Amino acid sequence: MAHLEARKHISPDSGQPITLHPNFNSRIRDHVPPDPIREPITPPKDRAFFADPEKKALFSTATRVDLTESIGTILENVQLSQLNEKQLDELALLVNERGVVFFRGQDLTTEQQVHLFQHYGILDKHPAQRDQKFFTIGGSVDDHRENLGYTPWPRADFHADTSFEINPPSYSLLRMEEHPDVGGDTAWVSQYGLYDALSGAYQRFLDGLHAVHTSRLQYDTLLDLWGSGPNRPPIDTHHPAVRTHPVTKLKALNVNPGFVTGLAELKKVESDKVLDFLAYHIHSADDHYVRWKWAVGSIAMWDNRCTLHRVIPGKYNGARRGIRTTVYGEKPYFDRDSESREERKERESQEKKPTA
Repeated sequence: MAHLEARKHISPDSGQPITLHPNFNSRIRDHVPPDPIREPITPPKDRAFFADPEKKALFSTATRVDLTESIGTILENVQLSQLNEKQLDELALLVNERGVVFFRGQDLTTEQQVHLFQHYGILDKHPAQRDQKFFTIGGSVDDHRENLGYTPWPRADFHADTSFEINPPSYSLLRMEEHPDVGGDTAWVSQYGLYDALSGAYQRFLDGLHAVHTSRLQYDTLLDLWGSGPNRPPIDTHHPAVRTHPVTKLKALNVNPGFVTGLAELKKVESDKVLDFLAYHIHSADDHYVRWKWAVGSIAMWDNRCTLHRVIPGKYNGARRGIRTTVYGEKPYFDRDSESREERKERESQEKKPTA
């Protein structure tokens, strides 16, 4: 925190740093990103489409343990490095359905991880990423609540990775190489579940609206806090506030506190009130939430199209370092004929009832 520009400008009245608009910070104002804004692409067909719905090949090797009703599954007695293409496709489908899948005691190297993840598509590059193939995740013991007074991006809050991109990521995989014994956990919340937990009236209100996803807050904060990057100019995109998952065809809430600053069809005050409620809704969704305690050799693979995640702030001691690989997803879309997860359960339950 000490090197933030705001720390160099102290109010004589309060003795506290003065909050500065980013344009007053020459490091932000004068930065010239080396790469252009991306053009839309059509990614390869999602590998989950090639999977056996019953996942017989995967479950012939791995033992499935669901952590909650709504989200999160551990696969035991399996090494990712030993899975064949059919099993990897079935893993993708399981991730689509459960949001995030965990592994412990894995033997993957970085080179193997990169090779394995290329099975799922074209490797994505984070705006602050130097290597095209992977991104190194660290740890932070900063007081994130205090940081929000001086940096515009709520980087410790729930988000889907770079959801502001024209083609936001689909799958991400994080493998932990160093980690403290206590602290540095990561939490995920199901966006299927977040949509299910809304009233029918609120669901109908959000259906068809567009969320304003922006990289501007992250862009400014990366330059001020880290002093390097980003690789691309800031971008604002309007994605459906409720998106249809391309594989499961289920509705998922597509709003997150990390990157969404408004709802395009609403007036400012209306939008602010809705976002305030949705932030509360996300943080109170304990029935659609899972928290993962990392260890060296642990892995999480998740679907950014149907989950949000955040690192849990803390004051832990020791290094925290992981390797994340990510692939491009499709441009988000909304199909009014798609259904929620609860609607599907109810429909399937009715279909199974014997007819008179």
